[in-house]
Amino acid sequence: MGKLNEGKDEGGGDNDGADSSSSSEFVYEPRSVRKKRFVDNLVNSFLSEKKKRQEEVEHEEEGEEDAEGSEKNHSSENSSGAENGDHQDEQDRRKKDGKEKKKKSSKDTNNQNPVQVNMQKSLLETFYKMKLQAQNNEVDETEEIRKNEEKILAQVSKALNAPLQSVKERAKGIVYNENFKTIWTLPSKYKVLSDKYVSKVRNVFYIDVSGSDIPPPIKNFRDMKFPKPILKALKKKKIDKPTQIQMQGLPSILLGRDIIGIAFTGSGKTLVFVLPLVMICLEGELRCPIEEGEGPLGLIICPSRELATQTHNVIKYLCEFLHKDNYPMLRSLCMIGGVSTFDQGREIQKGLHMIVATPGRLNDMLNKKRMTLEQCRYLCFDEADRLIDLGFEEEVRNTLDHFSRQRQTLLFSATMPKKIQEFAKSTLVNPIIINVGRAGAANLDVIQEVEYVKEELKLSYLLEVLQKTGPPVLIFCENKKDVDDVHEYLLLKGVNAIAIHGNLGQTERQEAINLFREGKKDILVGTDVASKGLDFPSIEHVINYDMPKDIENYVHRIGRTGRCGKTGIATTFINKNQEEAILLDLKALLIEAKQKIPPFLEMLDSKGINLKEIGGVKGCSYCGGLGHRITQCSKLESQRNKQISFTNKDILSSSNKHNNMHAYTGDW
Repeated sequence: MGKLNEGKDEGGGDNDGADSSSSSEFVYEPRSVRKKRFVDNLVNSFLSEKKKRQEEVEHEEEGEEDAEGSEKNHSSENSSGAENGDHQDEQDRRKKDGKEKKKKSSKDTNNQNPVQVNMQKSLLETFYKMKLQAQNNEVDETEEIRKNEEKILAQVSKALNAPLQSVKERAKGIVYNENFKTIWTLPSKYKVLSDKYVSKVRNVFYIDVSGSDIPPPIKNFRDMKFPKPILKALKKKKIDKPTQIQMQGLPSILLGRDIIGIAFTGSGKTLVFVLPLVMICLEGELRCPIEEGEGPLGLIICPSRELATQTHNVIKYLCEFLHKDNYPMLRSLCMIGGVSTFDQGREIQKGLHMIVATPGRLNDMLNKKRMTLEQCRYLCFDEADRLIDLGFEEEVRNTLDHFSRQRQTLLFSATMPKKIQEFAKSTLVNPIIINVGRAGAANLDVIQEVEYVKEELKLSYLLEVLQKTGPPVLIFCENKKDVDDVHEYLLLKGVNAIAIHGNLGQTERQEAINLFREGKKDILVGTDVASKGLDFPSIEHVINYDMPKDIENYVHRIGRTGRCGKTGIATTFINKNQEEAILLDLKALLIEAKQKIPPFLEMLDSKGINLKEIGGVKGCSYCGGLGHRITQCSKLESQRNKQISFTNKDILSSSNKHNNMHAYTGDW
């Protein structure tokens, strides 16, 4: 791909190369080439029509002359002799030669003036005909793009076709058609609301829904029938009214519906799936108490340890308030790596209502038969697009193989492109899709500032950017080395900073987050491990020291600020090391959020086919970027390459499996 300081021709050439890599993909042509082809075709059609008319006229003249000649011959037949016959033959030959010369001169004239058209047609008529043909060709090209993108998306969906079904369900062909049954019912006053009024409420709060039998949004927690301790717990956290995603999501989940929830970062998605889970477990405990070795009733899967810990803390907070008000104690466990499996196994044996887990540790415990999911009836994927990507797909499949009955399934994320939505529609039971804003759109409460900074000047300029706001500040780097370099530089300059990345142990990572959250550290420097759903109070400023490689990570990063209606600032450093594709995505995102576009991004050509809405999709239907189509998606290309490498690895490992003396020989 072209860099920022490279010309547009180079960027366009790269696209052509990408398109030609597959025989099934079309080739883009410049507008000028297409226009020239249209004009040439039009002129040629006029010339052929004129030639046809001339031949018809000549044919008629020839017929008339033949008729006259026959009459003359008939009248002079009796009076003329052999001499007159010879004279007539010579006259006919001369006429024939004259016609051939006339025909030849006509052809020469046409060859000398190929642009001459039939002037009987007006110029206006010709213009409209050319315009109509251009529009038809543009429609044909758009239709071709749509079909090609649908074909690619179908291939992606086919690869993701089975993750939300267990092996038992697939083998027996079990398909659930009815929604999950719950005891919660919609309040009477909401049952009588007209469709027109409900639609008006959704429009006011920018809530977009799709599905059947969708309950109306409820604008307060009391009408959702939560017990008083829950309302007290929310009030203590200064949560008085539900957000848009909570208004529509909570009633839908409480009714037992499968949900795909899409909302911008900081919109309160965690409460949407935690509150119904607590209510389900409370109902189960009151009906039939959980004994030793039983449970869990509900499972939440998160992509990172930090996000799992944060979600588990919310559950513990709500359960403590219930217990203080003489409700039974609901037990929960945060099952993540970096913590003793022995301690986690001991907690499981006591009996659990809820588990919040990362895929790796969860599968480890399931495969060792330290726990089961026989009683689990509630499954939630937080940051679902991350979990269903190639990195976690196998773990998700393994987890679902341990379910033995119908469950209520929820998917939540701030960035959920069409690939995940389409895949989820086919595997969930009559799902409701709730969308607050476009999937992958940036939070409008975040002021986005993009600055061009040379690579060697980043560190020194960082101190200047830190003066924009007070602490707390989050700094994101693309790799662990940069995190350590930035952290060390800030410490040398006397800045109260701490770092977090994947090479640190779980204890160190958790300690860093706690110190930053408690305000004992002013700045947290980290990789994307700190960007996935983590909620830090009152973040004033997010700095992208490195621009991420895909726009989804950018949205997650800047979403750490501007939460719960507060305004935040996000500053991003870019330079010539960034690819043009990600910069086009960034420019389109800034335009959508009505942010200021810096001059160096204005220079990029962001017009044309990439920004058009084709088949109901604007931008890339795989990653959600607005600056490119799925045919130019670098993320999809890298995922395909990974899949090929994994397949080759599996083939090699299976071929050596039984011949190698160190090969796998069964579970001991």
